Amino acid sequence: MREHKMTKGQTEAKISEAVSAFEINYMGRGPKQIKTTICQDLIIIRLKGFLSQAEQKLAESSQGVELLKRVRTTLFEGALDYLDALVKDVIHVDIESVHSDVSTRTGEKIIVLTLKENLELRLSK
Repeated sequence: MREHKMTKGQTEAKISEAVSAFEINYMGRGPKQIKTTICQDLIIIRLKGFLSQAEQKLAESSQGVELLKRVRTTLFEGALDYLDALVKDVIHVDIESVHSDVSTRTGEKIIVLTLKENLELRLSK
């Protein structure tokens, strides 16, 4: 029996679901919006509205921004194996590296995953 092959859009939606669940279960709060884009051997995930009200208040000062970024980065780095497993379960491709940054000005977070092969090409076959 052949397994059902997902389209690029279905794969992007499944990755968004997995990352949203990760944010809720591990980081404590999910994003208001999330969009995933697969581009060759990159997965770009854009999260909007994921900062809590307390974090938004903290981000009003430069010291608060520094503290917020340090805490968020430490939590995220500590959960990379969990995130890696969640995404790999969807795409069945090894992840080379994970990059992430938070904009305290816009309340956005970007996660970029580099893969060991071209996922976009694989999905188009």
